[in-house]
Formats: sequence, C-alpha cells, structure tokens
Amino acid sequence: MAATELKKKAQKRKISEEETEVPSAFPLDVGLDMRSEDEADEQEADDDDDGQTDEFPVLDPGSDSEEDDEVGENAEESEATDEDEVESDDEDEEDESEISTDDDELHIFPKPKTIVSDITGQPKRVYPEIEPDYDSDSSTEDTPNRVGNIPMHWYDDLPHVGYDIDGKKVLRPARGDELDKFLETVEDPTSWTTAFDKKAQMNKPLTAEELDLIRRLQENEVPDADYDPYEPTIEWFTGKGKEEVMPLSAAPEPKRRWVPSKWEKQKVMKIVRAIRQGRIVPNKPKTTASQLQFYSVWNEEPSAHPAPLPAPKPRLPTNAESYNPPEEYLPTEEERKQWEETDKEDRERDFLPQKYKALRLVPAYDQFIQERFSRQLDLYLAPRVQRVKLQIDPSSLIPKLPSPSSLKPFPIYKALQVLHNGYRVRSTSVSPDGAWVVTGDESGAVRLWEVMVGKEVKRWKFPTKIGAVEWCPRTDVSFFVVGLEEHLHFLIPPNLSTAILAATQALLSPATLPPQPTTPSLVKWVSQTAAASSVDSPILTLNLPPSSGVTKQITWHRKGDYLSSVSGSESQGAVWIHQLSRRHSQAPFRKVKGSIQLVLFHPTKPHFFVATQRYVRLYNLAEQKLLKTLIPGIRWISSMDVHPSGDHLIVGGYDRKLCWFDLELSEKPYKILRYHTRALRSLHFHPTYPLFASCSDDGSVQIFHARVYNDLMTNPLIVPLKILRGHQVKDGLGVLQVKWCPRQPWLISAGADGEVAVWCSANTELPSRSEASNMM
Repeated sequence: MAATELKKKAQKRKISEEETEVPSAFPLDVGLDMRSEDEADEQEADDDDDGQTDEFPVLDPGSDSEEDDEVGENAEESEATDEDEVESDDEDEEDESEISTDDDELHIFPKPKTIVSDITGQPKRVYPEIEPDYDSDSSTEDTPNRVGNIPMHWYDDLPHVGYDIDGKKVLRPARGDELDKFLETVEDPTSWTTAFDKKAQMNKPLTAEELDLIRRLQENEVPDADYDPYEPTIEWFTGKGKEEVMPLSAAPEPKRRWVPSKWEKQKVMKIVRAIRQGRIVPNKPKTTASQLQFYSVWNEEPSAHPAPLPAPKPRLPTNAESYNPPEEYLPTEEERKQWEETDKEDRERDFLPQKYKALRLVPAYDQFIQERFSRQLDLYLAPRVQRVKLQIDPSSLIPKLPSPSSLKPFPIYKALQVLHNGYRVRSTSVSPDGAWVVTGDESGAVRLWEVMVGKEVKRWKFPTKIGAVEWCPRTDVSFFVVGLEEHLHFLIPPNLSTAILAATQALLSPATLPPQPTTPSLVKWVSQTAAASSVDSPILTLNLPPSSGVTKQITWHRKGDYLSSVSGSESQGAVWIHQLSRRHSQAPFRKVKGSIQLVLFHPTKPHFFVATQRYVRLYNLAEQKLLKTLIPGIRWISSMDVHPSGDHLIVGGYDRKLCWFDLELSEKPYKILRYHTRALRSLHFHPTYPLFASCSDDGSVQIFHARVYNDLMTNPLIVPLKILRGHQVKDGLGVLQVKWCPRQPWLISAGADGEVAVWCSANTELPSRSEASNMM
C-alpha cells in the first residue's frame, strides 16, 4: 500500500509539473502566482521544509512475488479508474456550471414571454418595452422613421411621414409658417447650425465636426481635417537594403529586347555604303606638330554691302553751355517761367543757361546720368545696316484702266430738263422704243413727254402721290402702269396706231374674260370695255388688299405677261405677282423673312430676286424653292438691278455701298464700290450698251463702264467714266431715280428738286427748241 501511495504521489507530481509547464498567456512572466488559500498553506508548508528533499521510500522485500504484484497492479488500476471517473464527473459539473453562467451573461435584454396570439391562435414571444432612464440622451437613439431610402414626397399628402420599427405611423410634426421660422432664427442664435431632415420632417442640429466639414467644402479645402497635403515623400526604393526586388510589371519581356531591328540594320548599311563610296569621310587624326591658330575676333569679312552707318555723334557745345555766356543767352524771368511750365519733351533745351564768376564755382551737372542714358539709347537704336530704299513710282500701283475717251459713247452733259413744279419726282420710265418718258411726282400728276424735244404730251391727275410707274416691255402693245396707294392703274398713251391700240385694248380689256381660278385672289381686277375706255382714264385697275400702302416698285417680266408690285406694308401681301393673260394675282410668299424692299425677274430664267433689308434671296418660281442667299454686307438695301445677261447683279444701299455680284462665283460680292458720299437711291443697267448708272442723295449721278466677257476666266471690266451734276439737294434728298433709253446712250434722271433731266453723249445732237416747235 505504501508503494501504491508513493506511485500515486509521483503521478500527481508529474501531472502538476506538466501543468506548470504550460506557457503563460502573458508575453512576459513576472513570477506572480495566484492560488487559493489551501494551495497557499501547502506552499507555506513546503517552504518550511527549508529546501529538504523527500527521501525515496523503502521497498518492501516481501512484495517481490508475482501474485502480490498482480494484486497490486489490479488494485492500482481499479483505484486509477475510480479516480478518473470521479475527476470526469467533477469536470462535467464544472462545464455545466460554466455553460449556465455563460447563458445568463449572454441574455442582456429581458427574457420574452410566450403568449397565445388572439388572431392566429399560435404561441408568440412578446418582449417588454424598454424604459430608458430619466437622464438618457435621445440623440443616441436611432431614427424612428424606418421607411428607408425612398422619395419622401410620396408622403406629402399624408398626415404621417413613415413607420417606426414596430410598424406604427410616425406622424408629421407641426411646422409653422415663414414668419414663425424667421422668429425662430431671431430668437435662437444657433438656428443657422441646423439642417432639415426629410425623414423626421424637422430641423436637427449639426455637430461641430459636420460644421467644420461644411466650412472646408465651401473654402475648397480637403474635407478630412487630419489629411496633410505636405507630408514628406516616402522613398520606397532608396538606400541600402531597400532595392527593388520584384519588377513593377509582370508582363513578359518584349521580343525587341533580343531580336535585332531590321530598321537599324538598314540605317547602318546606309552609313556603310556612304563610307564605302566616299560620301562620308572620317575626321583626320590630330597631329601634335600643328601650330595653334589664332583668329581676329574684331575683323569682319569683306562683303559687297556698303559699310554700316556710323553712330550719331553728340552735338557740340555752344555758347549757351558756357559757364560765362553772353548776356543775350541768359533767359529772362518770363522765359524761365515759360520753360518750367513747358513739358520736358517739348522743351528746346534740357537746361537753362547760367552765369558764374569762375569755373571753380560751377556745380556738378544734375542731368549727367540722364543724358548718358539717352546717349546709350541713341547708340542702341541707331541703324547698323544700310537698307536699300525701294524706288517705286506711286502711279505704277494704280491699276491700268482704259481711257474714258476710248469707252465712248456715254452721257456727259444735260440736254433737256422737264419741271414738275417743285414736287419730288420719285419714279420715271422709258418706253421700249425709247421715244416716250412717263414720270410721276408726289402731287399725283403723271406726265408723258417725248425724249427728243422734252415737250409734255399728256397729263393725268390722281388723288394720291405716285409711288411707281413702269412701261410694259412688249413692242406689239403700248401701255404703262401707275402705282398708287392700294391701286394699280393701266393707262394707254395717246397718238397710237390703230393696230397697236386694238392689240392693247384686247389685252387689257378682252371681250371674253378668262375663267376664274379655283382659289379666288384678294386683288380685284376692274376693267372698262374698249368702246367705253378713253385716254383720260385707266382702262384697267387692280384693287390691292386694304392697308397695303403705297406701291413703291413695279417690275415687269421680259415677256410682258407678268408684273410684280411691292407695297409699303410688311405683311405677306407686300409682294404680288399679276398675270395679264389669266387676269389673276397671287402672293408668292406665305411667310416673309424681314421687310421686302425690292423684287426683280431674271431676264432669261424663271428666277425671282427678292431683296430684304440686309439680304438678297434668289428663288426658282418653277420649282418653288430657294436657290441662293446673297450677303452684300449692306445695312439697308435701297436699289437693285440685274445685268441683261442674267449672270451679274448690282445692289446699292443707304450706307453708300455699291456691291457687284457674280452669281456664278460666290454669295459674297465680287467687288464693292464707294464713289458716292451719301445714300444710294437707284441703279440701272443699260439694255444694250456696257454701261450702268447710280444716283445718290449727294445730287450726283455716276456713270460706269461695265463690260462682261463670255469667258468665265476673265473678270468684268468696271471703269468709272463720268460724274453728272445738275440736280440740287432738297431736304436732304438728291437724285431719286435713273433710267436708260433702250436704244441710245441717254440717261433720264429724276430728282427731289422737281426736275427730270435728259443726259446725252457727245456725238448726239438733239434738235433745238425752235426746230422742235417746227417739228410739232
């Protein structure tokens, strides 16, 4: 038994030694032992042994038999198993106690109650409500509104703004009007530090960190207050032991690292061939025997250019610079005062002469540094190279134009003059044969007179002023149109042959009227029968729509069947196209872009020119589409005419510009002429001669030679020929309209002074007054 007890003690010692060998949980063992009271007593008892070791137990010699050993071993085994069972039972009890205590510690919240639901009849757990302490802070609680990230305007029409964690409605808090909000901001000094919460529908105070974040964002600073933009750079691969071990890129090495380049081979072979052919010579080896060569830096190489100009020499001193100048050089008080008041740049001298008794009394010159600086500027700005001056004759820069005497005939003098009793004559027109001229003034009088003698043949009187008159271009009939306010009158001149008179009456007042169009026009055609018509009254009248205004332009198509009228109104009825054969009128434009000033028919094509205030648009009447928009660059277009060939157009404006357009080239003018000093009023091409004329408010008429070539590569030849002066400027107005005679180089001009003049060329002889009266 003593041996078994010793064995048990030895086993317990081994177990305790093994338990003590377990490493401590602390990184450093400080040598502190925490034991219970019993263990402490045992330790004290052990300490009292004064370090004496236990003696080895004495073996019993009677226990050497095998039976005793077997019995002892069995007893030991049984005792060991009993002890193991006791220890396992103790450990199980300790584990259960630890688990129970852990479960109690995990249940922080109160335990739920299990009740039976009144609705489903099933058991459910109900947790008691948490009652916070009186001094608890509600700011740490989560938001009661649990609707999530949804648009809050869905609850605008509802009394609540969402639901809490229990599914109950969160009512909308009461909010005052704008006056209440203002009073709150006045009474509460910290109201500006609040922000409106959409979910809670109330203002919540912002923390100091949030206010600092907002301030940083407003000042364009980094939002993070701990961020240091100036922190030192970390050198990752600098210094010993910090070399880069791994490459920055794991891409495979490119093939060009070990494959030779064929392009480099070609360049090298090119250099090798040049060396072999002798085009590249290597540098010669330097020899030690070669002597040093010195070059003169200041010597210039000889050149054929003349020597540079010398620097300007300073002006030599005169008697005024003397310390004892004569009396006449000394300034008076008035001269001294005038010199002081004069600007420094405008003074003749930089100093005033002064007189001293001796040279030793002369003080230092106060302008010495400034004069030296000016001298340096003179030397710096002085030319060092003699430049060859170009000898150009100014007359050679003027384009060579033909002499006006070689471009005759053109009108050069006033041959006839017809008076209109001082009324402004705004319109005039010449018959196709060039024998008759019809003019209209602002008094409502329309006069018909002959070009050769200037005698009035017939006069018509209308109640309103005459806006425009235009003769029909047809030669088989003879009549002209007079434009008044809201009316167009067709008049037949007297002294016509029977055949022409009958053809004219049949055209203007046919016996059988053509059928009316399906869409009626706003313009009414009123005509008289041929038997009832007379020379004194119009045979046909077109009544334009009301509020059309005065007709300011009438233009004919070259065939004489169509004519167009332009009124002063800015509506879509400002432009009308009338057809005599169908007795029908139509407005070609539904929408008008800008105020229409003038219109023209193309002489050879079905094209129609429309001039607004700043642009000229070209329309195709057959296809009813816009072809081109010309940009003359004029502020206000006043006149326009097309060349008889139809390829060129001239446009005049109130800003004194005359623009020549080549319709085949560009939308911008080919040439701009400025020969008048005031606004242009009228332009007209001669039907047969290469001439055109322009008139202006300055009272002059400009005659130009304008030759157009059939070769498209040759530019038109435009030569100013003559300035005709004979009209007076009245009320700021000069010559209002010009027209050419179709068969002669004669020009008809109508002015604001109430005069109509006929200008003839030098080789034209008109009959005198006596001869004209005999002819009549």
